[in-house]
Amino acid sequence: MNNNAINEVIEKYPSAKREYLIPMLQDVQEIQGFVSKDSVVMIGDHLKLPGAKIYGVATFYNQFRFNKPGQFHIQICRGTACHVKGSVNVLESIERALNIKVGQTSRDGLFSLEVVACLGACGLAPVISVNGEFYANVDNKKLFKILKNLRKEGGTK
Repeated sequence: MNNNAINEVIEKYPSAKREYLIPMLQDVQEIQGFVSKDSVVMIGDHLKLPGAKIYGVATFYNQFRFNKPGQFHIQICRGTACHVKGSVNVLESIERALNIKVGQTSRDGLFSLEVVACLGACGLAPVISVNGEFYANVDNKKLFKILKNLRKEGGTK
């Protein structure tokens, strides 16, 4: 995201006070897919808040990401039903297969990984979502097939 786009977000809140911090961060993330260092600095200047204060607020909430998401953003459910059905094993397999940890993006920019508390699909546990598309009853065999197909799709773009 360039600074012009961040300025557009800031211009939506011309006389903003600190109570507009979260909506401003949400707007930035909606546009660029994450909250960048530049956006933190610029919003901080606008609201007259130090960057550390902004990061403190943003890191409190799960909704904010600080790394650019991959072409395929994987969310893995860690809710009770998914946990009981083995989502921890799926998570570990994803991390090994993609050589990333939660909150990271793969070097090739294809994949990013996020853990969510619940995807609301408990009857399909364990569940992952890739760019909003749900995959049910995920085990290692199914996971590797999904990743293989996504790699193929990512290579064509």
